[in-house]
Amino acid sequence: MENKNRNKKFLFDSKNYKLLLISIFILLVGFFLMSGGASSDPSEFNPEIYNFRRIRLAPTLVIIGFLFSIFSILKKK
Repeated sequence: MENKNRNKKFLFDSKNYKLLLISIFILLVGFFLMSGGASSDPSEFNPEIYNFRRIRLAPTLVIIGFLFSIFSILKKK
C-alpha cells in the first residue's frame, strides 16, 4: 500500500507547470491592461476607453495567454 503512494507521478512535468504559471501571468497582465477608462462623471463620455492599450494590446495579450496555456497543457516530455 505504501509503495503505491510513493510511486505516484504528477500529471504534468515541472516544465509544464512553469509554462502554465507564465501563461496565467500573461492573462492577468492582459486583463489588467483592459481595465480602467471610467469617467468620474457618468453622464460624460471618456474617449480614453478606445485607446490602443484597451482595444489592441490587452486582447492580444489575453489571446496569447490562452494559446500559451493550451500549449503548456499539450506539451509532451
